[in-house]
Amino acid sequence: MVNPAASLVSAAIGSLRFISPAMAQPGALTKKQSDALNTYNNAVSSFEEVLRQRRAQINSGQPLPNLPGQALYLARINMISAYKDLTDALPSRIGRPNKFGIPPAYFDADSEPLVDEYRKLFDLMEAPPANAQKSDTPFKDVVDLAMAIARAKGLDATNAQAAGRISLGLFFAETNGNQNVGNARSNTYKGSLQTGPSEDKNGRRKWAAIKQAIAAFDPALGARDDKEEARAGNLDHRYNHWTAVRDALMGAHAELFPQIPAIVKTLPDPIDQMKFFELIQIIPSPTRSALKSGDLVNYRISEPRIMGYLRNNSIFAFGQADRARTSATFREIMDAMWLFNAKLERALATFDEVKSGKKG
Repeated sequence: MVNPAASLVSAAIGSLRFISPAMAQPGALTKKQSDALNTYNNAVSSFEEVLRQRRAQINSGQPLPNLPGQALYLARINMISAYKDLTDALPSRIGRPNKFGIPPAYFDADSEPLVDEYRKLFDLMEAPPANAQKSDTPFKDVVDLAMAIARAKGLDATNAQAAGRISLGLFFAETNGNQNVGNARSNTYKGSLQTGPSEDKNGRRKWAAIKQAIAAFDPALGARDDKEEARAGNLDHRYNHWTAVRDALMGAHAELFPQIPAIVKTLPDPIDQMKFFELIQIIPSPTRSALKSGDLVNYRISEPRIMGYLRNNSIFAFGQADRARTSATFREIMDAMWLFNAKLERALATFDEVKSGKKG
């Protein structure tokens, strides 16, 4: 009997092919090359298997394990890592560009269907709960809140817009621009900007201190906030899009908004600006220290614990050479955040649409 759940995955990844030694390169392979080839093929097979297993569980309504996305995440990491090790050993295996914008030395474009299925499964596993309170204008909300907070912090119109653009980048970096989502790899972080309970509470406290000042120059935003607070009631505020974004920005980022003019001067590329603020989410203390140093891009991280946090967020996580790194400058860290590029480019395009009134 054919398993329909498994068949769905098989159809999605049916075009994949393993790399045989004969296909890898003319002539005999060295032992190192052959080992790298076998490791990669095994990693692809393992990724396929965990995708099939999770799809079957979801389609049949079976209970999922705790942190159901972690096994998928690790299998994807292993596949990309194994491919990077393969192309390091066998550079001729570097292939064509892929639709995700991943450097070809790290990713075989033939594996695109696997990552498509990976994303679909995460969308299912991280779907908002039934009582989540969505917004009809999720992108505009992020921009409006960030710009209002920036104005309250003393920024002019140009730099307030930069705050809005950067904050929209955070929304895409954290959740692909999806509101009120859960987290299949953590029981702590939830919502549109993926905050923990203490971060959310801290943000609410800071918002209360600044709200009246914002309402004075933007009464409409103040009224919207009153409406959303009443709507949220006793709900976890991370599952109301407006309050989740508001509290996350206030808790982690608003205190740095006054430094946006200097950050923009140091990092003129809007994508780099977004990456810098995303690093506030990932490694907050070192990122603040880098900013205070006066030499942000050359500030070096060398603490093993911090390097581990970066790797847990897909930075220097792929292949033996990357994982062997014991330190990195912020310029090197931002350059290594290539998995964020496509998300942040979508954020830039969405920001332009919000400002032109084409998207809410």
